[in-house]
Amino acid sequence: MRDRQIVELYWERREEAIHQTERKYGAYLSKVAYNILGDFEDSQECVNDTYLAAWNSIPPNRPGSLLTYLSKITRQISIDVFRKRHAVKRYPSEYALCLEELGDSFTDGVTPEQALEAKLLDDAINRFVRALPADARKAFVGRYYFFDPLRDIAAYCGMTESGVKSLLYRTRQRLKAYLAKEGYDL
Repeated sequence: MRDRQIVELYWERREEAIHQTERKYGAYLSKVAYNILGDFEDSQECVNDTYLAAWNSIPPNRPGSLLTYLSKITRQISIDVFRKRHAVKRYPSEYALCLEELGDSFTDGVTPEQALEAKLLDDAINRFVRALPADARKAFVGRYYFFDPLRDIAAYCGMTESGVKSLLYRTRQRLKAYLAKEGYDL
């Protein structure tokens, strides 16, 4: 079934929408959640919460890309669960490893000025990522947005794990230099 047909099922408030969503995207959403949480049961809970969130938000939203919409919901729910369950201890998950690699240097602002600064930083990072060569962009987004393990990135980029590590390291260094040039002191 096509995405627009599934979205129509949500708009018609038919439970079939959730069944079709699970059939088409369940495995992918589970992978996104598992990469963040590192726990199968928690991942399944997050995916179920994603279906509920989609049910509650469509309508009024009418996503152009259902996969992107659902991935974003799953990612945020999973990050919230990770933070809540692991507030004191650090557990090994792809999310924790990615944060460590990035140096935990990007935080959301609390004041309006900080929120604006965070938005401007987000825009700068997006410009940087869009300008990357395709292989570097694919690896960077896979690692730091979807929290894919290095072995998966190596497989879909056609590289070795050490090659991916090197590519990500060089990309992070380029990002740091780019942000410094843009006036960010990180």
